[in-house]
Amino acid sequence: MRAHLILTTIFAFYFIHAAGADWSQFRGPGGSGISEVKGTPLRWSDTRGIVWKTDLPGPGASSPVVIGNRIFLTCYTGFGPGITGGNMQSLKRHLLCLDRTNGKLLWNTPVAADLPEQEGIREDHGYATSTPVSDAERVYVFFGKSGVFAFNHDGSQLWNTKVGSELNGWGSATSPVLHSELLIINASVESSSLVALDRKTGREVWRAKGVSESWHAPALVTAPGGKTEVVAAMSKRVLGFDADTGAQLWNCDTGISWYMCPTPVVRDGIVYLIGGRGPTVTMAIRAGGRSDVNASHVLWKTGKGSNVPSPILHEGHLYFAHENLGIALCVNATTGEVVYEERLSPSPGQIYASPVLSDNRIHYLGRGGRSVVIEASPKLKVLAENTLEGGRGVFNASPAFDGRRLLIRSNRALYCLGEE
Repeated sequence: MRAHLILTTIFAFYFIHAAGADWSQFRGPGGSGISEVKGTPLRWSDTRGIVWKTDLPGPGASSPVVIGNRIFLTCYTGFGPGITGGNMQSLKRHLLCLDRTNGKLLWNTPVAADLPEQEGIREDHGYATSTPVSDAERVYVFFGKSGVFAFNHDGSQLWNTKVGSELNGWGSATSPVLHSELLIINASVESSSLVALDRKTGREVWRAKGVSESWHAPALVTAPGGKTEVVAAMSKRVLGFDADTGAQLWNCDTGISWYMCPTPVVRDGIVYLIGGRGPTVTMAIRAGGRSDVNASHVLWKTGKGSNVPSPILHEGHLYFAHENLGIALCVNATTGEVVYEERLSPSPGQIYASPVLSDNRIHYLGRGGRSVVIEASPKLKVLAENTLEGGRGVFNASPAFDGRRLLIRSNRALYCLGEE
């Protein structure tokens, strides 16, 4: 019997790794939200399609990341939205490590908060909203005012670096990204800066100021000539920086009059960004410019957008959904023309999670736990609807792919979903 269990575990391990690459940062490889793996799940429910389910020690809006045979995820305990009673002095963030094959919790490393924190956070986002990023040796997490932390894969803390001390009523949300030997943090809330740290030591390498009201993960784009730029969209403007030095390279106006939440997507040296607070809320910009690029590098603008979820770029089209109206949009990525703008039916409800794509299917996940799966094509076609936690849960985190499996996190649990 024991030999059978060992062989089953080994088979599951190799099956997962043969099925697809790691999903090691927010929205996976390149921040695209796209998996190239085939055979991912289409239908599930509370009684169907669940490979495993792991109850979590606390709530959070961060997404899981997958590397090797491990899943890393953050949550918070002691105080905050979703926690009855408690007090700020008890607030802790946690980095969790789960076994990828069966969801078993391998370790739980708590981190005490640098107090005081916000007394309350709008929209119940909570204190663990930033998704970790991982490499083969370390996993990196950003806990706002409490700083950036690096841990080894066994849960031991390696370093902690503060990147600012300011607070905001929306909390802290931006997810870190890796570039070469650097870990890049959007510390818009904490210090109105982009900050690059040495990934091995936590030493600050560069800091670019002037980044405000920006709530998304830094977007990395390869400009013509091969240099990497890091892009930060904010109220009214978008800025491009040299990813190696932090020097500001270019800027342009967006027409987006308030804060920016969706993370831009990039392809072939072009940055596509959406927002939801202004007359011009979706645009495409060619990277590689210098100074003011409004007249030279802006390819198109349109007035349709979304304020929270990030878009999907697939086969020449941008796909996204309005966070409140339940309307799905498809935009021609070459011209900016709106191809369709149609209400999802059934409605997933309010959407804060960013969509993900595999098997030519786009998954839109509503905050209550209802998802709508559509075909990734210029004609809207609903393929499936699915519900977890009876549609009455709290699902703010973006889904992640684990090979052929889909990981969805609520405030209560992490679900691993697979085809039956």
